[in-house]
Amino acid sequence: MTTLIVECSISEREARFHRPQVSSLREAIVWQPVTNGWRQLYGNFAELGISIEWHDFEVKSKVPFEWSRSFHPESLELCLNLTGGGLVQKEASTLNFGPLTAGFYAPGKTELRAWRNPGERHRFVTVEFSPRFLREHLLQCDGALNSLVEKFVLTGTGPSGLGETHRLTAEQEQLITQLQRPPSFQGARRLWYQGKLLQLMADFFFQKEEKDELFCDRQKRLARERVDRVVAILRQNLAEPPPLEDIGRKAGCSPFYLSRIFSRETGMTIPQYLRKLRMERAAEMLKSGKYNVTEAAMEVGYSSLSHFSQAFCQTMGCCPALYPMKPTATADTKEQPTVKESQFNQSAETRNV
Repeated sequence: MTTLIVECSISEREARFHRPQVSSLREAIVWQPVTNGWRQLYGNFAELGISIEWHDFEVKSKVPFEWSRSFHPESLELCLNLTGGGLVQKEASTLNFGPLTAGFYAPGKTELRAWRNPGERHRFVTVEFSPRFLREHLLQCDGALNSLVEKFVLTGTGPSGLGETHRLTAEQEQLITQLQRPPSFQGARRLWYQGKLLQLMADFFFQKEEKDELFCDRQKRLARERVDRVVAILRQNLAEPPPLEDIGRKAGCSPFYLSRIFSRETGMTIPQYLRKLRMERAAEMLKSGKYNVTEAAMEVGYSSLSHFSQAFCQTMGCCPALYPMKPTATADTKEQPTVKESQFNQSAETRNV
C-alpha cells in the first residue's frame, strides 16, 4: 500500500478557524491532496446509503490535515483507526482517536470539525451510513441502541453528535485487513461486504449493560480483552518480549489458557503474532528510508540477518533489501526462528503439556 506525504497548505490560523463547506465539495476533491492515499472499498453513499473507504497517508507538515470536509451531511460515520491520531470536535466536546481505536460520530449539517495530527502516518477505515440505511436495518431492534444511533432510527434524519471510542479487538483489527482484500469470490463480494457491515453495526451501535450480559457473552468479551492486552504488550516490547508466564500474569490467566484463547481469537499462536508485528514494524522502518536492513532487524529483536530476511520474505512477500519494491521472487525456504522466538515457543509448549 502506497503511503502519501501530505504537504498541507492551510496556515495554523486557518486550521483553527476555517469552517468546512461540506455541501459544496465532493469527497474525491477533499482527498485530492492524498490522491493515492484514499480509495473506496465498497458502496456508494448517494445511491446505496453506505460507503467503506480506506485511508493511508502521512501528514508531513506542522499543520493538521483537515478531515471534517470529507464528512457527508446528516450521515453517521464509523472510524476504525489503525495508526495515527486525530480528533472530532463538536463545540466543547471532543472525540479522540488514537492507534487501534474505533468510534463513531454524526456531522449533522456540517456541525463537526476534525483534524488529523501532523507528522504522523494515518491508516484507517471509515464506514459512512445514511439515515435511510440505519433505519432499514435497525428499526426492528428492540432497545439497547446507542442514543445517538437511536435518533437516526426513530426520526429518519441525521442529528449531529459524538459517540464513544473503544479499543479495537484482535478480531476487528483482522477485519480491517479483510475489508481491503476480501477473502471471497468476486461474485460474492457484495454479500460478503453486507455481512461485515451488519457485524460492525452489531459491534459498535449497541450499548450493553453488564447486568444483562449472558455468561457466554461475558466469557467471549473477557477472552477478547485478554487477547487485546497481549497484543498491546507485544507491540510495546517487540525487541524484548516478556516470557509467556509474565504475559499470562498481566492478562489475568494461566499461560496455557491464554495460548488457547489467543489462537482461537486470532488464528495465530502468540509467537506467530509477535513475528507478524515485528515484520510490520520493520517494513514501516524500511519504507521510511531512515533505516537500513541491519538497523531494522536489530530494532525488532533479530540478531541474525539471515533469519530476519527469511522471516521478512515469508511475511511481506519480498526480501528486505528490495522493500518496498514489488517482489520478483518468493522465498521457498523454511523460516528459522530467532533465539527469543525459540524460547518463547518452548515456554508455550512446556505449559501446554
